[in-house]
Amino acid sequence: MDRFHMMQENYTFILETLSIILVIYCLSFFYKGNKTTTTPPEPSGAWPIMGHFKVFNGPDLPHVTLSSMADRYGPIFTVRLGIHKVLVVSNREIVKDIFTTHDVIVSDRPRYTAAKILGHNGASLSFTPYGPYWASIRKIISQELLSNSRLQKLRHVREFELESAIKNMHELWREKRDGDGKVLVEMKKWFGELNMNTTLKVVAGKRYSGGDKEEEAETLSCHQAIRNWNKYLGLFLVANALPFLSWLDFGGYRKKMNRVAMEFDSIIGKWVDEHRRKRFSNDATEIKDFMDVMIQVVEDDDVAGYNAYTIIKATCEPLIAGGADTTTVTLTWALSLLLNNRYALKKAQDELDMQVGKDRRVNESDIKNLVYLQAIVKETFRLYPATFLNTPRVFTKDCTIGGYHVPKGTWLLINTWKLHRDQKIWSDPCEFRPERFLTPDHKSLDLKGMDFELIPFGAGRRRCPGAGLADSTLHMVLATMLQNFNISTPNDALVDMSASVGLTNGKVTPLEVLVSPRFQAIDA
Repeated sequence: MDRFHMMQENYTFILETLSIILVIYCLSFFYKGNKTTTTPPEPSGAWPIMGHFKVFNGPDLPHVTLSSMADRYGPIFTVRLGIHKVLVVSNREIVKDIFTTHDVIVSDRPRYTAAKILGHNGASLSFTPYGPYWASIRKIISQELLSNSRLQKLRHVREFELESAIKNMHELWREKRDGDGKVLVEMKKWFGELNMNTTLKVVAGKRYSGGDKEEEAETLSCHQAIRNWNKYLGLFLVANALPFLSWLDFGGYRKKMNRVAMEFDSIIGKWVDEHRRKRFSNDATEIKDFMDVMIQVVEDDDVAGYNAYTIIKATCEPLIAGGADTTTVTLTWALSLLLNNRYALKKAQDELDMQVGKDRRVNESDIKNLVYLQAIVKETFRLYPATFLNTPRVFTKDCTIGGYHVPKGTWLLINTWKLHRDQKIWSDPCEFRPERFLTPDHKSLDLKGMDFELIPFGAGRRRCPGAGLADSTLHMVLATMLQNFNISTPNDALVDMSASVGLTNGKVTPLEVLVSPRFQAIDA
């Protein structure tokens, strides 16, 4: 009898849940039929209850499907993700209006499952609500890690790691070059190790490779945790569409996210503990990395409901994950584009030979003179920004966007991939043409978020704070790589440009290239 009653209770609960869903679904149609304001168009093909959930969950990547919808319904439309309305925009003027006139209204983040679990329930800068706590953490990062003075002090770290990576490439060539004087290198891995070493050194004083065995094992685990962190943050789950069904954990993603969060948190927590012990046991006053800064600055154990330990970890984690991954993704796309457009690769190397010469290494002061290299970086950001869809925002007030009424609570997605391919702005928008940034129409465009036809780092108050560092790192790594090595693909094959799903959209397949030194003096 107990088993019978238990089954009866389960069936009753399921029926009640389905009834609630049905009521919500019917009310949504009642609201739609009785609205008096003009709302953005909604594409057809929505499922009952789930809405356009299939758009965000394959088989095509979301930005591609949303781009096709924009071709049919225009550059501003609404899709339904379960109980949520999502405004999708891919027009320069509308984007400009959003991030100027309505910037404060769209500076909040939606509370979705991945952000709660992987973002320390709002303690992470990337996912915390817009307000005083966000402003205070943003200020710490901007002043203590990404200010011009701090970047200059950390310049030696970037230079050391880049020089070490170049030396390792030369050593690999000496040991494993083939009969044609070339060595096969997987560049995604090479870029990844370089950026991981640099980011970990700046944030936590660690190295991904080249340290002792225990440290290398820790940082290897950290690298894998970062990959999973970015992967799960970019997934759209049933729980995001229908939060009241999150307890069902369809696909087990909630469980997987919790495991990734625990793994990443454990590694970063151990490093924070090490920094605290060294600081307080030795009475150290020298600030060596960003964790030292956070330990010194964050002392209050009750800031917006979070203790100091949580704030430090929640701030460092996205800096490590974002700093290492996004730069690697963009460098991989940049080199892939050059290998598929060899004329541009040759022009970049010719420019380096002319502006820098063959007797010394390129340095940061040379970048301003490498105008074609700058154009290559901009064109890479245009075609392959690290994130094809900007991280979701949420409207905190009713407002009018593009002539349409947008109610409070609506999510906002900017389809950056589509925006950067607007044929009204860019001629031959799908072609790789760095030369377009040497013309009067586009020469003055920068990446600071105020030229709204080119916003790879986002725009408005929540624009990526590390944009300046990422931009300079990309130029230096790409310039140094092109100056030192001849690069080609096996059998001169074209590089596969398929993109992955996730918070960042990296190249799916490895980038295997043939490398040989350009100058005898360098490889001697």
